[in-house]
Amino acid sequence: MILGRVVGSVWASEKDPRLARHKLLIVRPHGSYELSPAEQVVCVDTLGAGVGEDVVVCLGWPARDHLGGHNLPVEAAVMAIVDRCDWDDELGRELDHKQSQEPNR
Repeated sequence: MILGRVVGSVWASEKDPRLARHKLLIVRPHGSYELSPAEQVVCVDTLGAGVGEDVVVCLGWPARDHLGGHNLPVEAAVMAIVDRCDWDDELGRELDHKQSQEPNR
């Protein structure tokens, strides 16, 4: 799972019929994930999140499972809308620095 902020929406006049009633959101991850912080991910949203809200996004099989089908063309889904998140900037920077020092990263 990743923590990120909704930065936009995707409007598609044609999409897989199994996703017809779901909204597509653009989420920018917080912190260090396999995605760089500058990258965004398109997520299926069943919870009603909006631009500016922080969300928890699940990737891969868990995202498809959340939507009720393993054969859905989905890589990411919003699992939660965050009410509050406590983050220590110092600890976050330490973790980022340690990860960048590891070999093969």
